[in-house]
Amino acid sequence: MDGKMIGPGPYRATKLWNETIKLFRGGMPLKRHWAHFRSYDNSFTASEAVDYLYVLLKHNQNFGPEVTRYQSLQLLRKFLKNHVIEDVKGRFGKEDFDDNGRLYRFPPQSPLKPLPQHAPVAQRKLVPQIPPWHDCEETQVSNRLPMKPLVLNSESWNKRHSIAIGEVAECKLIRKRDLTPKNVVQIWKSMTLTHLQGILGLQSLDGLLDSKLLRPEHIVHNVFSVNKQGIVVLKNRAEDLPHWVLSAMKCLANWPNGNDSKQPMYPGFERDVFRTVAEHFQRLKEPLLTFHLYEMFVSILGLLPKQQVVVEALQACCLLLPPPSRRKLQLLLRLMAKACHNDTLPPLNEAIGTRTLMVQTFSRCILYSADEVDLDELLATKLVTFMMDNYENVLKVPTDLHRSVEEHLAHLRRAQIKYAGTDTDSSVESPPHAYCRQISKEEFEEQRVTGSQGAMVELLESLIKDKAMSTKDKKKKLKQFQRSYPDIYHSRFPTPASVAAVFPERSQRLRPHLVFSTLKKPLQPFQRSWSFRS
Repeated sequence: MDGKMIGPGPYRATKLWNETIKLFRGGMPLKRHWAHFRSYDNSFTASEAVDYLYVLLKHNQNFGPEVTRYQSLQLLRKFLKNHVIEDVKGRFGKEDFDDNGRLYRFPPQSPLKPLPQHAPVAQRKLVPQIPPWHDCEETQVSNRLPMKPLVLNSESWNKRHSIAIGEVAECKLIRKRDLTPKNVVQIWKSMTLTHLQGILGLQSLDGLLDSKLLRPEHIVHNVFSVNKQGIVVLKNRAEDLPHWVLSAMKCLANWPNGNDSKQPMYPGFERDVFRTVAEHFQRLKEPLLTFHLYEMFVSILGLLPKQQVVVEALQACCLLLPPPSRRKLQLLLRLMAKACHNDTLPPLNEAIGTRTLMVQTFSRCILYSADEVDLDELLATKLVTFMMDNYENVLKVPTDLHRSVEEHLAHLRRAQIKYAGTDTDSSVESPPHAYCRQISKEEFEEQRVTGSQGAMVELLESLIKDKAMSTKDKKKKLKQFQRSYPDIYHSRFPTPASVAAVFPERSQRLRPHLVFSTLKKPLQPFQRSWSFRS
């Protein structure tokens, strides 16, 4: 009876419809019934069907205990209209199903709805790409980065290690041009969709929404244009709720201290105020969560019972709403939550409690499909109940997303220092961004040996064979190399004798004999020409 949990993904409502039909057809008790002096085998009464489907839906994790008996009755009317069931005379196609003793049966066919076919995953874009800072249009990113081959000689090595030897190499500061508002909003849009896709655990958002219909400036407005309570502030007053609706909502939310209009309160006043609010929202031409995002919000329900994950997904998805829809949703959910927890508020209905009344009244004002979907009311009830119970969290700006976007924007605005003649080449144009690929430990060791160590060995040999360098400078360079790369140095010079072989011994220079013939005057005996005595 529990059935399987339908997780996030496209066309979740259709999958739930098919799953519910399978469970109902496979578990509904069938027996012989008599009507008008005639027996009907493998049949059931309308009341038996309502009883069984009501218990089935309440214990199904896709719907939950919020389901009411009346909703089960409405679903059976959908079943009769779509020929899931028929009366014992074979009639169907209408929704004239009532909770009574009328007899029904299952038709021989299996009336499951087909699922639309998707293109193969390999042909779809898996992750929404973040646009480069200098261009808002999406660009193709190559798998490999063009890099200048690492060629090290004595001159480039000296520049590469100039800091270690106390010198400063020639460098220049590269400042990126300022990000335009269009760049910023596009980055917010791309990173929000990527964040949402990661929470849902999907390879693609195809079938859930059309990103071309989303306006990125709405996301930025919903993040930054809010008041102290986190509710969206609108620039155009005409897009807001009418003043009399706002007053009525404030009156109910803060009962009995929210009557700003100072109107006299009479018995039943609170019910008239509630009716005023309900009639306004029920006249809206589009639900507050919009037709376009219907599949997305239904898919988020597939994350239950992971409550925190559902909250994070709703936070990101609600950022995609137009600011007037988001503001209206915030005010309505706040009203519903406060009314349910206000013990001083008189009953708004004699038959049902305030919580049930709020969900039944406003569920279809918040979520329903543009096309006729038979599970609309059940799905809307489950989603609205969750949002009402967690209204303080579901409409907050996601902290992780906000921090990630700000760090990314700061990185794009940050200046960079480029050292001339080292590892970069201005003639090679790099792509705006690329993605890393994880490699194994064996690949790393191989690249380390054949790459950096190989280049260092070649550098050491070039220092040894450099005949233009003086012996003094060569010894100085080798000492620096020994301090920087001791392993490579000792592998090349394992013994002092190997070092001495690089510097051949100089031949002894003989001192020239004195050539007396070059003296102009002959040696004279010592004669004292003056006395030291005083």
